[in-house]
Amino acid sequence: MKVMRLVAIAAGLIIVWQVTVLLTGAPPYILPGPLRVAKAAFVHSRFLFDHAMTTLFEIIGGLLLGTLLGALSALSMIASLSLKRWLLPVLVISQAIPVFAIAPLLVLWLGYGMSSKIAMAVLIIFFPVTAAFYDGLRSTEPEWLELAHVMNAKPFAVIRHIRMPAALPAFASGLRVATAVAPIGAIVGEWVGSSKGLGFYMLHANARMQIDVMFAALAVLAIVALTLYFTVDRAMIKIVYWQKEETEEKVSK
Repeated sequence: MKVMRLVAIAAGLIIVWQVTVLLTGAPPYILPGPLRVAKAAFVHSRFLFDHAMTTLFEIIGGLLLGTLLGALSALSMIASLSLKRWLLPVLVISQAIPVFAIAPLLVLWLGYGMSSKIAMAVLIIFFPVTAAFYDGLRSTEPEWLELAHVMNAKPFAVIRHIRMPAALPAFASGLRVATAVAPIGAIVGEWVGSSKGLGFYMLHANARMQIDVMFAALAVLAIVALTLYFTVDRAMIKIVYWQKEETEEKVSK
């Protein structure tokens, strides 16, 4: 059902796109039609695939590293009040400074390769993962913590066996948000400075006034982002399986 719904949404967007082109009479160098873009995607499929793989690796690298750093930061803040006082300002600063302003510096420091793009993705991913996981960790049921205290459970055991399982639904929500915004970091990094990737390919096509190719690259990027998001979403449903059961019980009531 989910696949059919996605197909229906895509078909509806394509119809609206085609109708807009017909009604406005926009020239192809302003707004190419779906058929023209599909033809450009077919002609340039090999180049689009190569650049898409580069962008995908950048997104996955940033997602993995950003998730790891975010989870460790959240665990550190819940384990130590002193660490929380130091890490919380860093967390806020990471979002207060626009990522577009940092991108040129990252390219300057880390070069034109994947490192700077992964770092961009990490900066965007770090906050939602940390914030969601930390909220989940500190929202653990007080009764569970009291029971652990009565049983003389060690702090590490409380975090591992009580707080972390209880925080998994919140962590899953933060990871879904992170997966949705991760492509932004990779693409912005490619726009600032790169020699490969869908962002680079879009700029290259725009400079040559190949607007249909640029739209084709944008469509491929959307497919990559959606595929990655639904893959992570499916994995989170499998891991946090009890959340789905609880939701179904509430709906049935």
